[in-house]
Amino acid sequence: MKNFALIGAAGYIAPRHMKAIKETDNNLSVAYDINDSVGIIDSISPNSEFFTEFERFQEHAWRLKRSKITELDYISVCSPNHLHHSHIAAGLRLGCDVICEKPLVPTLEVLNELRTVEEETGKRVYNILQLRHHKAILDLKKEVDAAPKGKKFDVDLTYITSRGKWYLESWKGDPRKSFGVATNIGVHFFDMLHFIFGNLEKNELHYSDELKAAGYLEYEKARVPWFLSIDANDLPESVVGKQTTFRSISANGKQIEFSSGFTDLHTISYQEILAGRGFGIDDAEHCIRTVENIRDGNTVNAIDGYCHPFLTKFL
Repeated sequence: MKNFALIGAAGYIAPRHMKAIKETDNNLSVAYDINDSVGIIDSISPNSEFFTEFERFQEHAWRLKRSKITELDYISVCSPNHLHHSHIAAGLRLGCDVICEKPLVPTLEVLNELRTVEEETGKRVYNILQLRHHKAILDLKKEVDAAPKGKKFDVDLTYITSRGKWYLESWKGDPRKSFGVATNIGVHFFDMLHFIFGNLEKNELHYSDELKAAGYLEYEKARVPWFLSIDANDLPESVVGKQTTFRSISANGKQIEFSSGFTDLHTISYQEILAGRGFGIDDAEHCIRTVENIRDGNTVNAIDGYCHPFLTKFL
């Protein structure tokens, strides 16, 4: 049994990490968040210590190091995006391996800083890239890998996840903290595309505002117009009034069904990490480069044929 700490316990994604820790038969020793709305802990790990000040959490973690029985083995980071680097570095320096939500960090410069801290501490950083474990994605990768050399798939990526007015008032609506829509809700999709279709050859940004972004990515084996949005007004008419999220990936006109199968992906990710097969800094580098270039790039006119169809209303 390994001892875990969790940073960001009141966040949206934290319960999936708590569940993964429990389902891999490990112990959530202590949790931290500046907010105290963490009642979910009662149903998963009611004996966990909890702190709302980072200094008290860190001091407690140092005390736990005095015994081999209580010392922390892993720290899971579920805090706001702009705090990932600081919390990962703190976990490494406490002598723990660290499991962090996406996006790992915003830029390649910060990623290289984490490489340095890994070298200094001898500990590892693992990124949750859960779509690499999804059966539909793995099946598509097998199909692509078996395709004739030089073949490029025509892929369409659409992801609309409706968010209320609270979103723009939270840290997620502040691009200094979330790094914008393309990074916050898109980074694991961009990782998935790289995982399936190889290295990125072209990266164009066609549209970007606080609610949505669109562009074109060309990989070794795919051409991908993409559209990401948190605006319910972008939902296709076929799902309006029925669901608040629309997730679609098609390859050469064939719809890839991956709406289901997400429930256990964090637990699978933890199982792989604990077995020594987790995704580290090198694995995360490609998608971090992709979103950094999207944020830093200038909007260009969409190329005919490679403009996402949902984008036409904005051009």
